[in-house]
Amino acid sequence: MEGVARRLQRGDRLCQAREFRRVALGGHRTVGRFFVMVAAPSTRMDGSEAPRLGLTVSRRVGGSVVRNRVKRRMREWFRMSRERLAPGQDLVIIARRGAGELETREIFAALDGLAARARADG
Repeated sequence: MEGVARRLQRGDRLCQAREFRRVALGGHRTVGRFFVMVAAPSTRMDGSEAPRLGLTVSRRVGGSVVRNRVKRRMREWFRMSRERLAPGQDLVIIARRGAGELETREIFAALDGLAARARADG
């Protein structure tokens, strides 16, 4: 499957509250209009350097259907972009008010821009 982004596995995601807290407290924040991206060094026990993703989408973004749509699109962006992301880091992406009104390409563009700014900042 060379060149094809594989499915997200459980190990590709941050699932526990303590993992989210660790990234939020020790990570570098990049703020955009619709998303906030927080990146911190990974603490994976399996020795993998692949980045992991955590998502936060509050009710401010919209109802459950809208929130789930935004999360699906954010996961798809991560799946397609993880080869370009810095290895050995955990990302938490927080959707802000208005993110639920964006089209898929707009979400991808916003997240690409945040990722580029995060790489440039450090």
